[in-house]
Amino acid sequence: MTLLLALVIAFLLFFTSVTIILFLVGPTLLLRPRRRTVDVYRSLGVPTSPKELGLSFDEINVPVDDDTKLNSWLIKAGSPVKGTIIYLHGVGDSKIDGLQFAKLLHDHHFNVFLYDARRHGDSDGRFCTYGYYEKHDVSKVIDYFMTRTDMRLGKIGLFGTSMGAAVALQAASIDKRIVAVVAENSFATLRSIFDDYQKRMIQLPFHYLRNIVIVRSELMAKFRASDVSPLDAVKKISIPILFIYSENDQLIKYTYSLTLYDNATGPKEVYPIKEAMHHDTWNVAGKEYETKVLKFFERNLQ
Repeated sequence: MTLLLALVIAFLLFFTSVTIILFLVGPTLLLRPRRRTVDVYRSLGVPTSPKELGLSFDEINVPVDDDTKLNSWLIKAGSPVKGTIIYLHGVGDSKIDGLQFAKLLHDHHFNVFLYDARRHGDSDGRFCTYGYYEKHDVSKVIDYFMTRTDMRLGKIGLFGTSMGAAVALQAASIDKRIVAVVAENSFATLRSIFDDYQKRMIQLPFHYLRNIVIVRSELMAKFRASDVSPLDAVKKISIPILFIYSENDQLIKYTYSLTLYDNATGPKEVYPIKEAMHHDTWNVAGKEYETKVLKFFERNLQ
């Protein structure tokens, strides 16, 4: 056996092994991200309940389909109510991640609704589909709002970070009750972000491997990955959007936010945060960040 033949055989064996592993494990990693537990948040020293921030709240399980309820917190604002904002967290995270943001909004007279996305936190759901089903969940949450006679809603805005930003943009493209969106560190399409994760995790650029995982994931979760596209969504949205991105984002390329901004056809703003990484935009930008977000919602929800 020549050295060249041995190398070819070794490569084929390696490639076959990687293909089999991704075929078996890849869809689980994509559709069933690890849930961050309450203990993880506690270890980070952050509040894990609205009560810890002195906020009164209702805990609700909102049904979004026959076998899925979303565990949620509704924090009602004092008078005068400026509007209602739904907080959408990132992949693997939960509604706990938005508590300090909820405190800020509540203190400025916004109702805040936080919920665990399907297959996250304390919510039901077998699979995470990054917006395919989640965008309709947002509409079901708004439907729930409409049944409440004990509160003034005002206009409705969305704040989404990471996956939540992608869901927010997709939801706004189909639900006209949403009047403004803040999208922080969003991806542009599911396929492009999965390519990025594949290259980072296994350092192999082959689209063939990506396609194997996505096709099997589509069959398991009964969705179409090509339809998970904030990029397509922004072309249909006429409401104001504030795109926030971290220039040192190590998980989602900041250029995706610029692409979304360039393709958005309605009123739009872009807010780059230098030195920030994926999860520390507020910490890095501080008061400027708070002012930017609050003024955006005050301007567009009142």
